[in-house]
Amino acid sequence: MTAKAKTGSSILETIKTIVYALLIAGVFRTLFFQPFWIPSGSMKETLLIGDFLFVNKMAYGYSYASCPSVRIGAVGLNIDAKDICGFLDGDNTRLMGGQPERGDVVVFRHPVNGNDFIKRLVGLPGDKIQMKNGVLFINGAPVKLEDVGQFEEVMERQGPQGSFPRCENAPVGQGAICKKSRKLETLPGGNEHIVLNITNQGMDHTGVYQVPEGHYFFMGDNRDNSSDSRLPQSAGGVGFVPFENLIGRADRIMFSSAGRSMLYFWTWRSDRFFKGIE
Repeated sequence: MTAKAKTGSSILETIKTIVYALLIAGVFRTLFFQPFWIPSGSMKETLLIGDFLFVNKMAYGYSYASCPSVRIGAVGLNIDAKDICGFLDGDNTRLMGGQPERGDVVVFRHPVNGNDFIKRLVGLPGDKIQMKNGVLFINGAPVKLEDVGQFEEVMERQGPQGSFPRCENAPVGQGAICKKSRKLETLPGGNEHIVLNITNQGMDHTGVYQVPEGHYFFMGDNRDNSSDSRLPQSAGGVGFVPFENLIGRADRIMFSSAGRSMLYFWTWRSDRFFKGIE
């Protein structure tokens, strides 16, 4: 075999290896676990900007939303899950579907724009959900709340978007301590988690939401800094989320970066490696 033929054969083998690797990665991501990087502070303190986790896709079975969306703006690549698995969309069912539990931290597709969101599931099908003076009511009963001090962070730009946190003790200058009230919230069924308060605002006082069958109601733990089911989709919120739009359950943080990129390993938070999500 000539040197030219050997070179051609080597290039072909390299291409085949890359294609096989991509296929294996695609199958793994579609069926088992999907990586997810937290871009916003809507789930503080449970999840911080820069947390990196894998979403368990086996938890709730599979639907069209289980197929990955690939969006790389720099090269104009925009492949949506519906482009691949759209034939499964429309009947709000799942293959090997498992029911989510109240209190689960769930990644789901926004019902309108298709973007991935991560929030806590607080309302099941048939539930009546309401916020009164910042307290969550489920089926007419307030959830248990216990004061547990303050959440503190430095007033500085966070994540790739470079946004500043909102503070209950505002105004706060850069480099100073930004504070939020912490409460331990206990949902029916016993799930306990921390919720944060910043101020008294409109979404602390709502009407009653009746969750339709086959749909779920989600809220962020950082209650005053979350676009979630309390806002209808027509107003830029999430509204009620169909069962088929669930992608998976977030169970554990793999690592966390406090810098502008997860590649800045010197900014990784040592206390969040393999941290369980409650």
